[in-house]
Amino acid sequence: MLVAGLIISAACLLVYAALHDLAARTVPNWLPLCLLALGVVVRVADHSLRIGLIITAITFVALFAIWFSGMMGGGDVKLWAATVLLIPPHLQVEMNFFLRVFLIGGALAVVYLALWLPVARLRSRGVGTFGAAQSLLQRVVRAEVWRISRRGPLPYAVAISGSAILTLLPLSFMN
Repeated sequence: MLVAGLIISAACLLVYAALHDLAARTVPNWLPLCLLALGVVVRVADHSLRIGLIITAITFVALFAIWFSGMMGGGDVKLWAATVLLIPPHLQVEMNFFLRVFLIGGALAVVYLALWLPVARLRSRGVGTFGAAQSLLQRVVRAEVWRISRRGPLPYAVAISGSAILTLLPLSFMN
């Protein structure tokens, strides 16, 4: 029951991370730290802390190299590495998580590429600018329209969070 509650808490944090990344293209530093703490408790509860920390460290080093090359943001690296500790350290479950991140990230990239030309055309006509946007949603949409038209970075925390939630929630109901 404790593990299920921790996983649901982690899912809530992951949803927040995805929404924050979508709106601001950043992941607050406290989010990966909270997920890491939850992951430590979950791994201690199922007696797999050592292997979980090893897998997390390997993931972080690999993602750090990707960040260093400029292909991924630092917040995404921290979020992904912290999330790995929440995933049970079984090869099949880990591979499902990584595969889902790549599939969701690829689908997100396809959507952004498909939206690029229509959004660029709308922006050239002044559509989607909302003037002085009043609501938070209007500001987020306006920023997203601008990012898509400029081919800005993808909110990869959406893919990481979506994959983690799809991997973790079924496991939380099995415990």
